Amino acid sequence: MKFEDAFERLLGHEGRYVNNPADPGGETNWGISKRSYPELDIKNLQRWEAQAIYRRDFWSRVNADKLPDGVTFQLFDFAVNSGAETAVRYLQRAVGVADDGHWGPISQVALDKLSEPDLIMLVLAERLDFMTRLKNWPDASRGWARRIATNLRYGAEDS
Repeated sequence: MKFEDAFERLLGHEGRYVNNPADPGGETNWGISKRSYPELDIKNLQRWEAQAIYRRDFWSRVNADKLPDGVTFQLFDFAVNSGAETAVRYLQRAVGVADDGHWGPISQVALDKLSEPDLIMLVLAERLDFMTRLKNWPDASRGWARRIATNLRYGAEDS
């Protein structure tokens, strides 16, 4: 999957400007939060600026270009929602290796042994399990569950 296609999909999950007091990220635009990017003028963030941030800080950091197409969007979306290192750690759990957050040859060999549909299901299972343990699960669970449901549909489409 190309970055541009994944970015368009991602925007289906990430909306425009919001400032929800229940969201620990605080002020957010295009899914980019003030908490993560305190130096940015979030309210006036342009789409192209968000796209550049997503490519640099999420897509590249999870080595999305090196993943099977069906897993690419899943890991990219996970990274955006929970951080790149967290996404990699849970992918490592999904493939059954030590979850140190650093993708290397051992992780890659384990990933290569699994089918793409199995990887998608395992990553989404790990992600949902992770999300249920977050302190803001009671407030955000409906939206997150819908996000996972949409990603299951994408996974079926992609594999």
